Amino acid sequence: MTLGIWTWVWSYQNAKEMKDYRGQGLGGGITLLLAILVHPVVWFTLAWEVENLYKEAGEQPPITAVWGLWFLLPIIGNFIWYLRMQRSLNDFWRARGAVG
Repeated sequence: MTLGIWTWVWSYQNAKEMKDYRGQGLGGGITLLLAILVHPVVWFTLAWEVENLYKEAGEQPPITAVWGLWFLLPIIGNFIWYLRMQRSLNDFWRARGAVG
């Protein structure tokens, strides 16, 4: 049991990777602060960042910022959002040569 700390780590790491790759975005620090203070906002901002990753690569994004609305569905919405976000990120990085 991580008491929610892992969601902060996950959010920080992914936001940092996307900012490092794109050269723009909120980055890890701001995303971590938002995750600690107003976590539902992160659901929208990270989905928006992933959407931009795909759009800038000329691809159809598998998710959009609207995916943040999953936070309205208790428990199952949380699982759906994280699984879909992680799958979208994994697919994006694999298409660019990441192994894993």
